[in-house]
Amino acid sequence: MNKFEQLGLNESLLKAIGDLGFETPSEVQEKAIPLLLEEDTDIVALAQTGTGKTAAFGFPLIQKIDPFNRQTQALILSPTRELCLQITNEIKLYSKYIDGLHTVAVYGGASINDQAREVKRGAQVIVATPGRMQDMINRGMVNIKNISICVLDEADEMLNMGFYEDITSILSDTPKDKNTWLFSATMPQEVARIAKEFMKNPQEITVGHKNSSSANISHEYYLVNARDRYEGLKRLADANPDIFSVIFCRTKRDTQAVAEKLIEDGYNAAALHGDLSQAQRDGVMKSFRGRQIQMLVATDVAARGIDVDNITHVINYQLPDEIETYTHRSGRTGRAGKSGTSFVIITKSEIRKIHSIERIIKTKFEEKAIPSGMEICEIQLLHLANKIKDTETDHTIDTYLPSIMDLLQDIPKEDLIKKVVSIEFNRFLNYYKKSKDLTQIPGKAGEVPTSGAVRYFINIGSRDDYDWMTLKDFLRDTLDVGRDDIFKVDVKEGFSFFNTDAELADKVMSILNEIKVNGRKINVEISKNDGGKNQGRRDHGGRDRKRDGGGFSGRREGGNREGGFRREGGAPRSDSRPRREGGSERKFESRDGARRTEGRSERRTTTSDSRSMFDKAKRSRRS
Repeated sequence: MNKFEQLGLNESLLKAIGDLGFETPSEVQEKAIPLLLEEDTDIVALAQTGTGKTAAFGFPLIQKIDPFNRQTQALILSPTRELCLQITNEIKLYSKYIDGLHTVAVYGGASINDQAREVKRGAQVIVATPGRMQDMINRGMVNIKNISICVLDEADEMLNMGFYEDITSILSDTPKDKNTWLFSATMPQEVARIAKEFMKNPQEITVGHKNSSSANISHEYYLVNARDRYEGLKRLADANPDIFSVIFCRTKRDTQAVAEKLIEDGYNAAALHGDLSQAQRDGVMKSFRGRQIQMLVATDVAARGIDVDNITHVINYQLPDEIETYTHRSGRTGRAGKSGTSFVIITKSEIRKIHSIERIIKTKFEEKAIPSGMEICEIQLLHLANKIKDTETDHTIDTYLPSIMDLLQDIPKEDLIKKVVSIEFNRFLNYYKKSKDLTQIPGKAGEVPTSGAVRYFINIGSRDDYDWMTLKDFLRDTLDVGRDDIFKVDVKEGFSFFNTDAELADKVMSILNEIKVNGRKINVEISKNDGGKNQGRRDHGGRDRKRDGGGFSGRREGGNREGGFRREGGAPRSDSRPRREGGSERKFESRDGARRTEGRSERRTTTSDSRSMFDKAKRSRRS
């Protein structure tokens, strides 16, 4: 007997469930479905992404809909277009044996008039994003004043995305006697506020613990120096040849930069962020679902609603600002009963964040070391051997086999195996055999401070056409921080100094050490002289920067390797030419550098010459 039959579902739903191959309900389905079928009640269901929440509210919602009444009877709100379409498709699959039941998706990026026509034809169930739904209400294109059920799916994500006002406005346009079903992974204050304001004595269903992580996900963190963050990412990818992952960055700029560097280094990667058009986003997601992309680099907002099966790893290239966001990130893997892994790449100053996350998700992180070059070579060598072993023979080569056998007959078996493996493996070995140890984290002498102000040395100055004002603007724009976050800017001929609060130190080091200005790679280091009184001599090595000509123009250790890696499994590719999917090649550094140069030029031409007489006083005041 199918266990879904015991939950009280009707024959039409059970038939559809059988077609879908569902046999055993998940925990949230076992708890929610009987309750929602038996009672007209409000509920708050807390469960991680990927635990079957759509079916948990979808099955009882469908069973309570009257298919002969063409009025809108249920509204489901979801945070993103992708999730909206996914829920719509699932509701249609669940209700395929119920004649007359129609579900319509309402979301931005498509014709609002076409969606309004679909609703007007008769849609008992509307699945909508908050922004588009509010727009249609304002235009009088939809009537939800008589609905009996309102579902808030991924409520915490919708509120994190800034939809609080839209949601409250939409709920205010619905009947007070409706049932509200709220499904969320976490329970932040905003979700609790919605529940208190718009729900009547809601019953609570909790799968696991509030804000906890799935038991199927293991959590690991890797300690690196700030400038080695990207190299650490590549090594983690190479140490997991079958990786199929989402990599999270905090900003759109970081997301694009990391994705472009991965593509340039031969990885099968793409970026997903808010600057992409809907068509570009759809193309990226189609490629990711089809596994043509193995590493999807995304911002938190852009990744909302991603529902892709069998993601093996979530990689936190940068930790999120909100701890609850980490729960959403890690929930992209370890779904449908499968195991997954969440990697976090951090610097020393971020260890305290790991401990905070551990307390919230009630799960311990395992500290691991970034694999060495030789460890990665061993992993890749065994992966290659297994791949050769499991490869099915293509018998079209039989015609050529006699000639091949004649050519290779004098080579002993062991030597032949070595030669075959070496064809694929030598470039990999050549890259890693001289790679540096990323596990050497400096002690107090080089440690990033965790409190107070941090003073930095940067190898650009007045010879690069900067004064203190234009350098401050450049730093502010590049780092995407407030004007007051950069202070005590002191510009010399070939180098400069500036300060930030300690909490920005990791961001400063990781971003600025990855870009170029006027074709020259930026080098930023933390000055040991925190008082900022030394402005003419480097702190270690005793080299006088002013006399030295300023800046490091040499190649940075751990930079791009020759040849890169092949798309599948991270093996090295033979050509070093950057490849971009579906378009021309471009580099973040050069594009960014051009933008900055243009910005400086504009500032210089629009600023009056009389400014120079005040510069000395301003410098003195700000320093």
